[in-house]
Amino acid sequence: MKKLFIITGEYSGDKHAADVVKALKAINPDIEIQAVGGQNLASQGVKLYCDHSKMSAMGFNFKIIMTHINLGKQIAKYLKEEYKPDMVLMIDYGGFNLNLSKVLSKYGIKLYYYIPPQIWASRKWRLNTVKKNINKVLTIFPFEKDMYEKAGIDVEFVGHPLLAEIPAPADKDAFFEKNNFDKNKKLISIFPGSRKFEISTLLKLFLDSARIIKEKEPDIQFAMAQAPSIKDEYILPLLRNYKDLNIKLLKNCNYELLSVSDALILASGTVALEAAIYHTPMIISYRGPWFLYFIYLMVRCIKRVCLPNIIMDKDIVPELIQLKAKPKIVSDNIIKILHDSDYRNEMVESLKNVKQKLQTSGAASRVAEIIANNI
Repeated sequence: MKKLFIITGEYSGDKHAADVVKALKAINPDIEIQAVGGQNLASQGVKLYCDHSKMSAMGFNFKIIMTHINLGKQIAKYLKEEYKPDMVLMIDYGGFNLNLSKVLSKYGIKLYYYIPPQIWASRKWRLNTVKKNINKVLTIFPFEKDMYEKAGIDVEFVGHPLLAEIPAPADKDAFFEKNNFDKNKKLISIFPGSRKFEISTLLKLFLDSARIIKEKEPDIQFAMAQAPSIKDEYILPLLRNYKDLNIKLLKNCNYELLSVSDALILASGTVALEAAIYHTPMIISYRGPWFLYFIYLMVRCIKRVCLPNIIMDKDIVPELIQLKAKPKIVSDNIIKILHDSDYRNEMVESLKNVKQKLQTSGAASRVAEIIANNI
């Protein structure tokens, strides 16, 4: 019986891993699988070596660092001396997995990496670690394939898992009626991020931008997506000075908002890719402490930050970063989307091409096939 061990570090990796396991068991029901994961993997009948909740803590304090180091040592010892897998599948969570790969490769364990760290964005020197320790990389972006191939690394583009996970566009009329939006007015939705740091640095920017838009376009209506990680008591006080905008704060309906909005104001991240799949026009804006921004400038490998722009290697979506992250600039770009039909249509057509670039028969199924053929 073949043995597979999977290592994830947070919820999204656990979800992607569970999809792979489901597809893999359809190919080979007898494969034995254990993992560092969460509820999604457990629901597929995978025995958890440990829950990855220990790994998902954010920060750089000594306690967190030591927790990661000790857990890595325990996993390595278990795999070498007890479980002895035919293959280890690492998923995302680059810092932990790349460090662990240095140990596991010395033990002669076959290592495959699905959703590798974003080496293309920064710290390109990590390619050396991948080349030395990882047997095969399974990428989710087509441009990653070229980068790994040029470095002499065995790689395959499997497609982006988001395409299989993202639901169909919502029924706009039904959604507007359910949430008391005016069907005769355009909707602008704001996505200020899922971390407190992002809320504290971006929300005022986005709301000030919305106020300028409202002054110029009185018939515009606004919605804001509240991430599950952001509690009411943190975000509601920040909205008190913007009651005039009548912003509807919505939870657990990100995909619906992304698909029915006329324009989007987004923090940079995966949400831009989700919006692109729905072909919804958008701007992305982001800013942070200057010292972190300067560090980013030193380690980055590419100049673009928005995933649709990176995937297509051209400027589709306005990137309003740091000095450009100002209410007047954000509002002007949104108003252009609303009123310049040629500009809007060109953006929509380009976003359609983003989805086509990522399209495959299904990332999880392809990963499962590769594992089944190589384990």
